Formats: sequence, C-alpha cells, structure tokens
Amino acid sequence: MKKINFKALAMTLCLSAASTLSLAKPTAISNVRGYTFGDSGEFIQFNTLVFENGKVLSIGDNLLLESYPDANVIDGKQQTLLPGLVDAHGHILGLGDNLLQVDIRGKGSAKDTAKQVKDYADANPDLDVIMGRGWNQVLWPGKTFPTAQDLDEYVSNKPVMLERVDGHATWVNSKALELAGITKDTLDPPGGLIVRDDNGAPTGVLVDNAAYLVGKLVPETSDATLDRSLQAAGQHLLALGITSTHDAGISKQVYDFYQERAHQNKLPIRVYAMVAATDPELKGMLAKGHVRDKNDFLSIRSVKAYGDGALGSRGAALLEPYSDDPHNVGLLVTKQQDLKSLFDTVIGSQFQLNFHAIGDRANRLALDQFEDTIKRLGGRELRNRVEHAQIINPADIPRFKEIGIVPAMQPTHATSDKNMAGDRLGHARLEGAYAWQTFLKQGSRIASGSDFPVELANPFYGLHAAVTRQDRENQPDQGWLPEEKMTVYQAFKSFTLDAAYAAHQDKILGGLTPGKWADFILIDKDIFAVPSAQLWQPQVQETWIAGKKVFDKD
Repeated sequence: MKKINFKALAMTLCLSAASTLSLAKPTAISNVRGYTFGDSGEFIQFNTLVFENGKVLSIGDNLLLESYPDANVIDGKQQTLLPGLVDAHGHILGLGDNLLQVDIRGKGSAKDTAKQVKDYADANPDLDVIMGRGWNQVLWPGKTFPTAQDLDEYVSNKPVMLERVDGHATWVNSKALELAGITKDTLDPPGGLIVRDDNGAPTGVLVDNAAYLVGKLVPETSDATLDRSLQAAGQHLLALGITSTHDAGISKQVYDFYQERAHQNKLPIRVYAMVAATDPELKGMLAKGHVRDKNDFLSIRSVKAYGDGALGSRGAALLEPYSDDPHNVGLLVTKQQDLKSLFDTVIGSQFQLNFHAIGDRANRLALDQFEDTIKRLGGRELRNRVEHAQIINPADIPRFKEIGIVPAMQPTHATSDKNMAGDRLGHARLEGAYAWQTFLKQGSRIASGSDFPVELANPFYGLHAAVTRQDRENQPDQGWLPEEKMTVYQAFKSFTLDAAYAAHQDKILGGLTPGKWADFILIDKDIFAVPSAQLWQPQVQETWIAGKKVFDKD
C-alpha cells in the first residue's frame, strides 16, 4: 500500500486550509493516531484534524495547530481516529424492527427458539402478531427446517412470523397458516416455495416470495412505527462507528418518510437509499429524479433489484444443482424474461442499478443483462452494482471489471457460511466463492457492508472477517479459503472510500481530506498495529457527524 510523504502532506494541506479560512472558529482534534485515504487511494497518517462548519479544513502533524491559533483544541489522548465507517449494504428499518422485536439469533434448536418466542409473547400480551428474526437451522442438530408444530407447542392462540437470519425464509405457526389461508392446495408463487411434508401439506416454512402469502397479517406500518425503528437503528449504528449506510431496498412509504425526516434534520445517520424494484410506484419515483438533501444526509439515486434467494435456505440460483439437494437449482426471484425491461427502465432513467445476486446463475444473468443494457443505452458511469456477489463462476469474475460493475460484498457472510457453503456447493464451486482478493487484484473496488440485520452490524467484525477469513474464535486455523483474504488496508478502504465510491459520494464522504464532511470516530485500539485476530475488538469511544459529536461512550 503506497504511503504519502507526511511532511509534504502537512505543507500542502496547510496551504489549502489557509485559502479557505473563514471568520468562524475552527475545531482541532490533536494527539491522535489518525488514518484515512486520499481521493486517489493513497494511505495517509496524521495526528491532527481541523474542521469547521461541519467539514474538514486540514489534517497534518502538531505543527498544523500553529496555522489555527484561535481553534478550539481537543486532546485526542492518543486514541485512534478513523473516518466514519460506511456500511454499503444494510437494512436500517429492518435492524430497528429487529431491535424492537423478539431476538432469536443464535438459539441452538427449534425448541429453544420457540421457548424464547413464548417468553416474548407472554411479556407483550397486547401484540396481535408475534414477529422476530434470526433463526438458522444450519446451527441446529440435524440442520433441518423447523415446523409450525414446533411453535404451536408454545404459542398457538395468535400468529407467529419469524424471518430466517438471511431474510429469505419465514417460519410460521399453524395460526398464521390458517389466517393466511395457506393449505395443501395453495400453489407456490413465482419465485417462492412453500415447504411441504410428504402429503403435500405446508410445514410452516415459506421461502422467498412465498413469505408474501402471510404479509396481510403484518400490522400496518405508520410513520410513528417507522420512526421508532429508525431511531433504534440509528443509535445502535452510531455506537458501532457507522456514520453512513446504504439502505438496500426501500418502499414508496419509506422513500417519503426519509425525505420528510431529512427535511426536519432528523435522520440520525447518513442514508444512501435504494428504491425497491418491486415497489408498484417505482416508475413514479424514477420520474422524480435523484434526491439529495443539502446536508448530504439523504441520497436516493439507485434501485435495488432481486435476482435470487440465499444460500442457507437453498434459494440462491445455481448453474448446477445443489450438492446436498440434487433436484434443486434455487430460485429466481425476478423472472429471467423480465430482466431486460427492468434493467432498461432503471438504467435508462439514469439510476444506479444494484442487483441482488448470490448464486452463480443469478450473477451470470445479471452480468449478461448489464452488458446488454449498457451496450445499447449506456450507463457504465452509474457505477452499477451486484449486491453480495457471493458464488461466481470464475470465468465471470473478470466481467465485473470489464463492464464496470461494483461488487458490494459482506465479509462476515463468508465466516458465517464457511461451515455450510461446502455442503451446498461442493469443493469445486468454492473457487469463485467470496473471492475478495481475486476481485481486488483485477482492479475492482469492493464496497463492504454487513447486510444487517442478517449479520451483526459491527463493522469491526467485518474488518476482522475480511482480513482473517476466521470467526471470532479464530477458526479455521489458517482462515477459510485463505487465498482470498484482504489486507487490513484493503479492508479499511472497502469500508470507507470504496464504499463511498459505490454511492457516488467519494468526493464528500469516506475520508478526511479537505472539503469532505467531518465524519469520524475515535476508537480504543489501533487497527493498523494490533494482531489481526484482535481486529473485531475495538470499541468506539466517540462518533462525530459533520463536526458534531453524536455518540459518546462515556
């Protein structure tokens, strides 16, 4: 990783700052271990940051303070200072919902999960529907899907709807099946699967689009409900050092809600929102053009489209059948014949298209259609993305660079999936799986995120997973598929400058060079000095957005 000459940087930035001084009193944080990337990707170290009116004036060494004799000086106490971290793929309101609903993540069996649901239902007797998220049958004995009867034993008088950890399957009890009218005669919807027993009766698990069959049971969402979820998620993310999130798939209601909150200066974090391609009002939102508020807290200029399901629920669309389910090749959530119209509509409207593709078939179909649409209509400059880009035929990886597609990937998916992916795919297909270093070596810029609440939102878990390919118990010993590890510099860049690049925001966010927003965090460990096994451990002490402290651990 190229490092910039420190003294030359200080002189250059001092001159830049001198030309932009105003009568306002700047603030300086000094005595820090500061790290950032320049706009050209050069790695910069500094120990003093000066900002004013919400934006960076200059960075350099202690001599920089001589150029700002009237500055309010804060002693950074040798803490590590980083740009605010950017999560390039999350679900803000889904996280907020998760924080406010029953938490079933990490339970060791269907029975343990059902007991947790009962405790929650007993503690919240006014709820008409019990909702939650986080179950993962891969972690349970037998690794089989749960059933409605598993829930009925504990909650049978009201509907229960529990999303799988990846959001691509929903486990319901018999009351939910009854109220939704789902029987053995109900047909599987396009892009969905009703899991059935040997007699054809629904078992209680609805995969991908089949979950919409119980959607009518979900209580109507009000702006007050959205606001509770937004505030819960915002507080959680700020405490983790995340100052900006790419919200992967919002409805028209949320589109309006976010704009109203931005107008009221009530967005707790910066939001780069992707309109859901499935929303009935998509074309109307496209016709209104890009949305950007004056303080850069909200940007809407992209669309999230859906290619397939997830690997854990065997919904990821594969070129060849699953190794552990030889009659199954996964699901296409958007029909292949509908891709051309969708891509043409979005890219033709000058909106960035961010396409969810996990399996190798879904990725190939996405690349084929990107190539076709861009060749006819243009749009390469839109920085179109493939969200997840998990399982890719090796022959298709170079096409990302050739077509100008950004792989938006989530490092913790690899460490979560490592014990399952081999079963699903067999050894040969792992060659193109979670292939971070292969992408980086060809010049692709990876936009890293977590996919919260599928994974935990902590970005340091993502940094650790990217660099070690291990879980937080240091397993496996040398890392899973270790040849695809990132360096700590590459991982840091993917959670800052490159994530901002994937949102057309690299000139205003993702770094701490002059003119960018003063979004930064102070943490208690130096990620460039600690052993890689400790990269998941830093604790955020303070989070600042636009030069204002918005979280303080103390």
